[in-house]
Amino acid sequence: MTPFEAGDRVLVSPRYLAGAGDRLADAIGPLIHLFGWPYEHERASGRIHVDSPDGSIFVSFDPGHPNGQWWTIAHHEPWWEAKFTQQTPIEAIAAVTQTLPQLLGDDRHIERIPLTTTPLAQIADLNHWTREGATFTSPDGHCHLKHIPGEETPWRFRHRVRGGFGTHWYAAFTQDTPERLVAQFFTHLATTTPVERAFGDVPRLVRTLDDALITPVRAAAVNPHVHHAAARLERAVRRR
Repeated sequence: MTPFEAGDRVLVSPRYLAGAGDRLADAIGPLIHLFGWPYEHERASGRIHVDSPDGSIFVSFDPGHPNGQWWTIAHHEPWWEAKFTQQTPIEAIAAVTQTLPQLLGDDRHIERIPLTTTPLAQIADLNHWTREGATFTSPDGHCHLKHIPGEETPWRFRHRVRGGFGTHWYAAFTQDTPERLVAQFFTHLATTTPVERAFGDVPRLVRTLDDALITPVRAAAVNPHVHHAAARLERAVRRR
C-alpha cells in the first residue's frame, strides 16, 4: 500500500528510474525564450520543431513518433544525431539542449547553464557506476552506457527494470557528436540528486522498487531535498 496519491509531488532517485517527468518545456523553453531560436508547434499532434538561428542544429519533439523516439537533436556539417525515447528523464535531455547555443559560440547565460568538462569515466566513478569492457553500469544494474569508439553510434544508454513495462528507455549519440554533450547527459543522469515528479508519472514498477527512493515534497517536515538525503542515509545504514 503506497502512502502517495497519483497527484502528489515526490522526489525520486536515482534519476534514471524516475521516468520522463512533466517538465518537457525545460528542454525547449530556454532555446526559444532565452536564445531566440525560431520554432514551429503543431498543436494537433503536439510536435515541436526548433531550429538554431544559423540552421545548423535542430531539436524535434514528436510524441507521436511510431518508435517512441520522442526527442531528436541533429547537427549538420559534420552530421551527428542524438535521440531519446519517451521515458528518458527530461532533466538529462534538457541538460543537453540548453547547452547547444554554446556549441555555436553563443555564451549568453553561460553562468546559468554550465557545460561539464568531466570525462565519462570520471562521471561513472563519482556516481559509483562500474565498468566492464565497453560498458558502464549503474549501482543497481538497471541502467547501462555502452561506449564503443568507431561505431556509427558509439554511445548508447539503455534502461530497463525487470519486467520492463513502462521502465524501458533508450538514448543514443552518433559518431561526431561532441563528447562533452554525451558527458553532459551522463552527468545529469547519473547524479544522486533526486528529481521531482507527480507520483502517478513514476513508472508503476518503480513505485515499489527497493532500488528507488521516493519521498514527499509538500509533506516533508524540513526542506524536501534535505529530507530525501536523510532518507537515503537512513536506508544506507539499515542495509549495512
